[in-house]
Amino acid sequence: MNLTIVINCPDQSGIIRSVTTFIHQQKGNVVYLDQHVDKQAGVFFMRLKSEFEETIDLSTFKKGFKKELATGFNMTWDAYTDEYKPKMAIFVSKYNHCLYDLLSRYNSGELSVEIPFILSNHMDLEYVAEQFGIPYFHIPVTKQNRIEAENKQLELLKKYDVDFIVLARYMQIVSPKLIDIYPQKIINIHHSFLPAFAGAKPYHAAFERGVKIIGATSHYVTEDLDAGPIIEQDVTTVSHTHSVKDFIAKGRDLERIVLSRAVQLHVARKTMVYNNKTVIFS
Repeated sequence: MNLTIVINCPDQSGIIRSVTTFIHQQKGNVVYLDQHVDKQAGVFFMRLKSEFEETIDLSTFKKGFKKELATGFNMTWDAYTDEYKPKMAIFVSKYNHCLYDLLSRYNSGELSVEIPFILSNHMDLEYVAEQFGIPYFHIPVTKQNRIEAENKQLELLKKYDVDFIVLARYMQIVSPKLIDIYPQKIINIHHSFLPAFAGAKPYHAAFERGVKIIGATSHYVTEDLDAGPIIEQDVTTVSHTHSVKDFIAKGRDLERIVLSRAVQLHVARKTMVYNNKTVIFS
């Protein structure tokens, strides 16, 4: 079986040696190790993958790791087996391009997750869920029913034991309560190269400014709107020959790519958050 361990803790000597020695003592073999030190903050980050010839009990492994290493080094850490596929709920509104991309990758086996349901504040994309055989829940959101809608969302998330949420162009502000329950587990795609040209019509604003590049940004959701830790970004070139429609088409292509990359990084346990920033392992 394969095991992935992610760690961050105060930087100090002996961390790598201690962790790899512990893996060896458990009859495991380290097959990948990546680490980073933020010298300014004095924080150590590491992602390690190991193979075990025989199946190990994850609960017993975690107890031993905590007792022998994590407590002494003051680690924030977790360990995951490759056998477990995290449950990913998708929230959408009316745009279908990011939804189709995620579902196509999921259907082809490229995205190693389970998708228990798709949730929307509109009925427009129910036909997409039906095409892929995934339950679709319609929960309208208005100023008057916002709290009731939030409670219904939370009921569904709990019922299906959801691990993380992807906002695939979900055009509603996520409540602080939901963010508190899923910290660093709600992934959003923003239709601009943050922080520039944020707002309802970023491509129009970019067009009016005569920009030479446009972009898309995927980030974890926090209470500060569109200011959460950035996971992935990308850009494409544009020129005076492109129309607003061209900008939108190019932007949507970027949104698909950037969101899928961010989701894949999260699923592979390659993202670590601190101080509203991310460390992204290769």
